[in-house]
Amino acid sequence: MPETAFQNFWRRLQELGLTAYEARSYLVLVGHPRFKALELAVRASVPRQKIYEVLDSLVEKGFAQVVQDKTKLFSAIEPALAIPSYLARKRKVIELHLAGNSRAAEALIEDLGDSYSESRGGRGTLDFLRIVNEPVQAATHYRRMLAEVASEYLEFSRPPYAVDPLDEQLVKQASARGVRCRLLLGAGTLDEAHRQRLEEFEQAGIQVRRAGALPMKLALFDSRVGLVALLDPVTTFPAWTSLLFDHAGFGEAMKGLFEDHWRRAAASPGPPFDNVG
Repeated sequence: MPETAFQNFWRRLQELGLTAYEARSYLVLVGHPRFKALELAVRASVPRQKIYEVLDSLVEKGFAQVVQDKTKLFSAIEPALAIPSYLARKRKVIELHLAGNSRAAEALIEDLGDSYSESRGGRGTLDFLRIVNEPVQAATHYRRMLAEVASEYLEFSRPPYAVDPLDEQLVKQASARGVRCRLLLGAGTLDEAHRQRLEEFEQAGIQVRRAGALPMKLALFDSRVGLVALLDPVTTFPAWTSLLFDHAGFGEAMKGLFEDHWRRAAASPGPPFDNVG
């Protein structure tokens, strides 16, 4: 194997998760039928005192196998078998680790939540406003407010979405418990999957209209709490900054803005869902 190719494969195997010694030993094994451990140590430039540890790890990870002869020999597992099975095992370990983290996180959220609530017992001067730059956090707040809405939910919906309301089962659940739900969708292309969901929304009693252009993203709950998302004008790539609010006057103003666009959408010509995104 040419040195440049060897170095390239050596680096890529390390990116998968092999150590430098493991990657070098496997590459030497790939190019030969079988090796004694100490012979491999010389060929792969692995310290003699390390080679058995390296080979045991390669066997455990599925990259090498032991061939019993008069002496113990090692050979490579075919890359088409070794690499996918290694990644599958690695994926399972990561999933188990994440599952454990999720359970620990749920317990931590509950334990810390009490302390957080106690520390927020007094209301500050700007507690009714909060800026959120992280889409995942904005989506979490959106779903929480949607789950708690009591009477009315209004939304300006335009891509890109932190949460696509047409994919959100909480909207249907809110409508089912008597919440009046109205969505105003910004212009764009409506694919077949979204058309089907719009029909399901209509059957669930949710009102949806199209709009040519919307000034912002808006989700308003019970005319008081919600969030607005504004496109950042100074970043190289499009980015949204969300403002969460809990303020009766601001909520009233946002409802007035929504009703104005809702009336204009009702008066717009053409079929209701030709250009929805």
